[in-house]
Amino acid sequence: MKQIMVVRHGETEWNKKDVVLGRTDIPLDEHGEAQAREAGRKLAGMTAPEAVYVSPMLRTRQTVRLICEAAGFSDVPVTVEPRLIEQDFGSFEGAARDDEAYQRAKREFLMRFPGGESYLDVAVRVYPFLDELCRDADRDTVLLVTHGGICRMIRSYFIDLENEEFVRFYQPNGTVEIYGVPPRD
Repeated sequence: MKQIMVVRHGETEWNKKDVVLGRTDIPLDEHGEAQAREAGRKLAGMTAPEAVYVSPMLRTRQTVRLICEAAGFSDVPVTVEPRLIEQDFGSFEGAARDDEAYQRAKREFLMRFPGGESYLDVAVRVYPFLDELCRDADRDTVLLVTHGGICRMIRSYFIDLENEEFVRFYQPNGTVEIYGVPPRD
């Protein structure tokens, strides 16, 4: 069975402060670097991916470099994939994650964040990319390194989620989720 391994980037200063982080391009902090190395050690015992795709943001590119070093995946081609960039949270960028207005807006799936994207906008770019990966007969194992919002969208592609499950899903920084892709006829 084909599998897609999904890693959320390591921690940043904004993650530590628990604020909304979308398109602000900031680096990993020391703890985030350690999380990325640990994810690489966990992946080292698994089948090496035939391809690695990473968001263009600095924090994901740092994470993938540290993962590949720790896992011994240095020969695996890494492709920067713009469709894996984090959701644009518009005017909520930098807001506290527990901000009431942000929490309300987060539950309006078809509405764009003011000046940003809706979940539907994100699905329109992420789902076709996942379709391509699932149809790719040349690759059985693929690694994606991306962001929390994109991890949520990827999960909804593989697992049916009720609205509240979708909103509440949280993949911690530096962790790995593995999704099996059933064989196609």
